[in-house]
Amino acid sequence: MTISRRDLLKFAGISAAAAAVSGCAATGGVAAPSASAAPAGKMIGKHQVLIIGGGWGGLTVAKELKKIDSNFDVAIIEKNDSFMSCPFSNANLGGIKGVNLGTLTHDYAQAVENFGYGMLHTTVTGIDRAAKVVHTSKGDVGYDILVLAPGICYDYKGQFPEWSDAKIAKARRVAPAALVPGGEHIALDRLVKNLEEGDVVITVPAGKYRCPPAPFERASMIANYLKNEGLGGKVIILNETAEIAKGAAFKEAWKEVNNGNVEHRDNCKISDVDFDKKEITYVQTVFKDKEDTEGVKTTYTIKYGVFNLIPHNKSNPIIEMSGVATTPDWFKKVKMATSAEKPVSFQTATDKDVYAVGDVVGHAIPPSGQSAIWSGKECAKEIAHLLHGKSYSVASTLPYKSANVCYSFVNGNPEEAIMVNHEFMVSGPVIGSKGSVPKDEKSGKFRTSGLAKATHDWYKGAMRDLFG
Repeated sequence: MTISRRDLLKFAGISAAAAAVSGCAATGGVAAPSASAAPAGKMIGKHQVLIIGGGWGGLTVAKELKKIDSNFDVAIIEKNDSFMSCPFSNANLGGIKGVNLGTLTHDYAQAVENFGYGMLHTTVTGIDRAAKVVHTSKGDVGYDILVLAPGICYDYKGQFPEWSDAKIAKARRVAPAALVPGGEHIALDRLVKNLEEGDVVITVPAGKYRCPPAPFERASMIANYLKNEGLGGKVIILNETAEIAKGAAFKEAWKEVNNGNVEHRDNCKISDVDFDKKEITYVQTVFKDKEDTEGVKTTYTIKYGVFNLIPHNKSNPIIEMSGVATTPDWFKKVKMATSAEKPVSFQTATDKDVYAVGDVVGHAIPPSGQSAIWSGKECAKEIAHLLHGKSYSVASTLPYKSANVCYSFVNGNPEEAIMVNHEFMVSGPVIGSKGSVPKDEKSGKFRTSGLAKATHDWYKGAMRDLFG
């Protein structure tokens, strides 16, 4: 049984309302499998290619497949009713002219109508790779090829094992991370815009996390907002490591644009938070030199006006649900297939009929919106060639210069931004990357108004590309 696109849309109940889902729930953003959630035998459709996740990567795979061959039968399972962009969201927090929450929100129906794939809004409750069926709260959907593009989840329990479920739920409400689409972006925007006094504290997690420059761009943009509103507070970054993506460029801006109102504190591990008193207790380790592995630990307690707690990131639980092999770290990246014929691939190492794109891939490429677009296009080429009975090697496109170009706003008046440019290449069994942060030849600065314009243009172009 195959559902027509019209029936699938009617069944899904697509809405243009803004999504209010705040990341992974207690069950990780997916419902626990149960007989009542997915009645046995209730098949609602089957597709050549079924994609789990309607983010940057998933949308790109679907759109590219339909562009390659309009006869391909492609459908997406996405839990949210509408799309909200994490990339470019810091521009809204910073008060960049012409940017608001509406700028970040898009209607999935527009993409479905323009590109002709199907979309079912529902929650995944299980994956049976042997039967090639995805169980959802609305019924079962079969597939020939499955693409996993579910994005990230937060690992509050792993980072704060002593916290109760109630405390974690409160952290989500009053100190939203805002790294996944939905209500937490709205909540953080409300908290920042309602701030009357006090400092804004932003955490940076250890390990892999979505968009490494994001917390530092957010610090710059919130500092810009505080300055424009005449608020006396500063932005404090509590970094679990000493690493700063685009570090030299951000430090230049914090010194010259923000006049020291952005304070970066490295090697800080949060031990507890009193959300009622608005107090954060953390331990900072200061190392004497590179040979010093112990360091000197000091405990501090600081108060805040707004707290943006970004916990450790991990792959969405859908990855674990699928049963594909993952890396042993806490993020659980998907292990990718490799062979002499296809040294790098977006096919999973576990199952030749299951692919992965976006944040969850085991390739050594930055987890960003632009990387998701690039990987989505390459994944679509792999799948399309397979369906047409032909071979394709991602390695044939590598090395690829400017595979990931990532912009970050650092000033709002005048608008200025910085950028990093990544080249992707074959690096053993995975795709590797090498980044560079250019300076302007005339000014000798990392930030320019031209890059600010490029940031606007990049986002507009990406949205046209994804939604038509």
